[in-house]
Amino acid sequence: MTTLVFGHKSPDTDSTGSPIIWAWYLSNVLNTPAKAVLLGEPNTEAAFVLTHWNLTKPEIISDVTADDKVVIVDTNNPAELPPSINDAKIQGIIDHHLLVGGIKTKNPIDITIRPLACTATIMHDLMGDALAQAPREIKGAMLSCILSDTLEFRSPTTTAHDRAVAEKLAADLSVSINDLATAMFEAKSDVSAFSDAELLRMDSKEYSVAGKELRVSVLETTAPKIVLDRKASLMASMDAVAKEDGADQVLLFVVDILKEEATLLVPNDLVKQMAEASFGCTVTGDTVVLPGVMSRKKQIIPALKL
Repeated sequence: MTTLVFGHKSPDTDSTGSPIIWAWYLSNVLNTPAKAVLLGEPNTEAAFVLTHWNLTKPEIISDVTADDKVVIVDTNNPAELPPSINDAKIQGIIDHHLLVGGIKTKNPIDITIRPLACTATIMHDLMGDALAQAPREIKGAMLSCILSDTLEFRSPTTTAHDRAVAEKLAADLSVSINDLATAMFEAKSDVSAFSDAELLRMDSKEYSVAGKELRVSVLETTAPKIVLDRKASLMASMDAVAKEDGADQVLLFVVDILKEEATLLVPNDLVKQMAEASFGCTVTGDTVVLPGVMSRKKQIIPALKL
């Protein structure tokens, strides 16, 4: 039976590339037939990475069955996984996020969760010398995942090990880190074709904070003006998206990769109160700039309170 490898819904580069990397490793090194699948359309940066490295876009699935063997990567949050995830035969979890709880397995499994910036960095370490067998496109996907999750080493989640692995891969591939990252970020910044609802869900995760169910969305871009010029329509769409997704509020942080700051859209008093309580700022309009805030995982989610 073929093992399905997948990451979270709304796949970014790490949740698109890491399943491909691990499926290659399972199939070609461990002789365990596996294939990468996605839980949604990859974002624009992830789509660029697939094209750049001549990788086939994995099949998109909506659920799993009790007969499916699966490996979960880049998340351990049931809210970000297929509805029937606890029915499946989970074989392992590889992740770099906080442990959420709620996943139930049929048997003991291998779980690797490490405080690194990227799932692909963990996979590099788990694969060891076997990585030397990997084709160029697999190493390229690994490098791209790390550059994406670290924002080319700007993110506070970046560790010295993430950087060292990326630099080793780039040297092996004879690739300029800056050139590749610039092209990736340009692709990520091109959001003109997306509706407001699509933008609000593009890179979002569900969290409960102070009794409020939140959809916390982040848009990382080198061209924040393109997104912020749409702030009125984005804020007008938040209620509908929240209602459809069973949330009390959508929070949208527009991260300026180059200036290393985030702008939070403030559509109402709830978000105003949350912003001031969480980040020690004073909100006077419908946006607030948060200097140095780059990471949802390390700087946004841990800070959120009312």
